[in-house]
Parts: sequence; structure tokens; C-alpha cells
Amino acid sequence: MNSIKLARLKNCMRRAGRGERLTLGFFGGSITQDCSASVHENCYAYRVFRWWQDTFPAAQFHYVNGGIGGTDSLFGASRIVPDLLMYQPDFIVVDFSVNDIGNDLRQETYEGVLRRALGWPSAPAVLLLNNVYYDTGVSVEDCHNAVGAWYGIPHISVRDTVYRRMLAGEFTREQLTADGFHPNDLGHELIAAEITAFLEQVKTQMWESEEALPVPAPMTDNAYEQAQRLTIREISPMLSGFRADAREKKSRLDCFKNGWIGEKPGDSAIFVVEAACIAVQYRKTVRKPALSAALVLDGDRENPVVLDGSFAEDWGDCLYVEPVLHHGERKLHTLEITVRETAAEKPTPFYLLSLLTA
Repeated sequence: MNSIKLARLKNCMRRAGRGERLTLGFFGGSITQDCSASVHENCYAYRVFRWWQDTFPAAQFHYVNGGIGGTDSLFGASRIVPDLLMYQPDFIVVDFSVNDIGNDLRQETYEGVLRRALGWPSAPAVLLLNNVYYDTGVSVEDCHNAVGAWYGIPHISVRDTVYRRMLAGEFTREQLTADGFHPNDLGHELIAAEITAFLEQVKTQMWESEEALPVPAPMTDNAYEQAQRLTIREISPMLSGFRADAREKKSRLDCFKNGWIGEKPGDSAIFVVEAACIAVQYRKTVRKPALSAALVLDGDRENPVVLDGSFAEDWGDCLYVEPVLHHGERKLHTLEITVRETAAEKPTPFYLLSLLTA
């Protein structure tokens, strides 16, 4: 086993065994957040947190859950610092292998998440969790695990464990999940059991010394390791018709506040940012019809990017991320976002949340 893989994790366990204070972090989408668990304490993340408490009763543990439903590793790379790393975690579970299915940049943005975590001053031990669609067995874990293997990071595969047990008839799909995606209490329990079984295995070796090697050079072009999210706190666009949403934002899960609102066709916002990669984050809403907008990058009006505010799914509003520049020239870029004409009566306003830049 690679030394990054076990050296950091063994060190966490030795510190816990000595009764020290550690922070345990969980980072991902809706499953990490706790979706479909009857109470938060029944989600896999909190169950793993309890394992650490029960296994090392002399230690003091702090719990940080950085899961946000419907989000991928592109957004994750831009938010991992304020939502997780600022708390100086010692151990992190990362889970994006289902949410990254629609992310065409998934390998590079996932590497950005991992490298930001591995390079953080608290030098956390990292463990990858790969969830799965229970109806199809689909995930992007092979893509993600290639990155994990590059860094010697261990992974837990739900496809190869819980899902395989379901296919063998040990459980029905309905016993594990109501929608084929989000595990219920039993599903979360089984996922946590796979994680803690691995931790138990490492615990048997925790007192064996192992040298931690430096983080290797990137596997991909790695443009997203230093990604950042620009909100109304970090950037002030030129507004014409758009207005800044002044409502108080109470937590990371209070998502649709402190953005910019376009309420009628012709409303516009102009941003100027220095970057080589840019994505726009806006709300796709189930409250259809919704206004859409056109994005013009660097004056290229012949090729506008359409930002459609209507969401085709029915599970709720989505923090949608639309890449508009990938591996471009690092310079000042101008983005002009204008609400498009519509024939709909009383459409839901267009809600712009942030720019993601790298």
C-alpha cells in the first residue's frame, strides 16, 4: 500500500489512541449531506464519526459535514476550503462518483479536490467513497479511482460491496433505497459498515511506522486545484436590471440567497475576471416556466451560451454549474449575462449564484 494511503491514516489513529483532538470531515453531494436518512445521525458520515468516537474514547473528535445535494467536483474544487478545509480536518471522506456523471471535466476537477486536500497544512488522511445508482450500477468510480491510485488513496466501492450483495439477492433495491440513488437508513448503515471495516483493518497496523512521501506531481493538467468561487462577497459586477439578493444566508445549505436576480428580459450583469477556466453557477428550478439567460464571453455574440433556468428533474431546485471556458488563455475575460425574451406569463426569475474560476 502506498505510503500516502496508510501513513496519514495510521498517524490519525495513533493520535486518537493517545487521546488527542481530531477533526473528521465528509465532503460530497446529497448522500454525504444525509439525504433519505430519517435523521442526520443515521447517515453514513455520522455513523463513521461515531465509529471513531467509540473506537478511541479517550480522544476528542469534531465533526464537519460538507455535503451539498446535487453538486459535483467542479463546484467542490471551488468550495472545499470554506466548507471543509478551513476547519483543519485530520481525516476526510470524499464522495462525488455519482454526482460527477454529468461533469465532463470530472477527472481533472476531482484531482483538484484531492490535491487541495492533500496539500492542506493539516495534512489530512483522505479516503474515497464511490456511491452508485442501484438501478443500473452506474457511477464514475473507475475514472475517480484512477486519480486515487495515482496518489495512493484508498477507496470504498458501493458497487463492489453493497450493490453486489443486492444483485445476489441479499437485499432488494427497495430495502436499500426508495429512488434508486439515495440510500435509506439501512443503506447508509451498510455503506458506513464498509468504511469502518476498512478502518478496523488499518487499526490493526496503526502502530507500525510508515514514512509519508511527498504528494506526487499531478496526473491531469490540474487546472482546478486552486479553483475559487466568486460570490457577491468577492466580486461586484456591473448590473443593469439585475439586483443583488440581500437576504441573510444562514448556512452553506441555505443555497439560493446572496446571488443576483434577473426578473425581466433585458436585465444584464457584466463580470470581468482573470482566469483560464470559468464556469457559471445558477439556479435551475422546478418552478417552471423560468427565465433563461444568454452568456457572451469576450464579446463573441455569434456563440452565446444559453443558461436555461428550467430544471427537467422534479426533486428540487439545482445549483447548476455551466463551464464556459476550459484551459483558455489566462487573462482578463468579460462575461455578459443577459436575461432572454420569453412569452411566458409570470416566469420564475433567473437566479445567478456565482462564478467559479481557476
